Amino acid sequence: MEASAPRRRTRIQQEKRDLILEAALEVFSARGFRGATIDQIAEAAGMSKPNLLYYFRSKEDIHETLMQRLLDTWLAPLRELDEIGDPLTELLGYIRRKLEMARDFPRESRLFANEILQGAPRIMPMLEGELKALVDEKAAIIERWMHAGKIARTNPYHLIFSIWATTQHYADFDVQVRAVLGPERSGDGRFEDAARFLEGLFMEGLRPKG
Repeated sequence: MEASAPRRRTRIQQEKRDLILEAALEVFSARGFRGATIDQIAEAAGMSKPNLLYYFRSKEDIHETLMQRLLDTWLAPLRELDEIGDPLTELLGYIRRKLEMARDFPRESRLFANEILQGAPRIMPMLEGELKALVDEKAAIIERWMHAGKIARTNPYHLIFSIWATTQHYADFDVQVRAVLGPERSGDGRFEDAARFLEGLFMEGLRPKG
């Protein structure tokens, strides 16, 4: 006899799972995986621990689901890098999209950074699989742009790393950024200021010489 297909979740079940994941994001991004507990997540979600465990088997299950969602979201801007577009326009657009993510998803960025700082024990297969494959693909595109003389020659992997570092800084170190900028320059306009600066910085470095 054929195995029956898994039943689809009801709307209420999906809403409960989303509520738990939102609460877990708040707890994990503030306390890290090790510091977070099921009880804290249940309290943040406004439900009992047994009720939470009806939807997720464990803290690890919640964290794995969050990290997969996060990786999908985090890789979306890089996926949009289009080989047939103008190289400088494509790369500057990627920088801006990454800054928009730093502005709109700071908790997700901190959650990812915390996991990496711990040695990525729970997401290494994602990094070595999906992430590496996409970066390899886009690095090859950048290499072809360089070979065609459309942008200055540099190491495509370290170019991608530098974009990650300069844009995600505004999420992971937001408290420091706002403290240094002071009240007059630390409003939402700081992301537009950062975008203009980074676009100019990278454009100068990537424009073909001569």
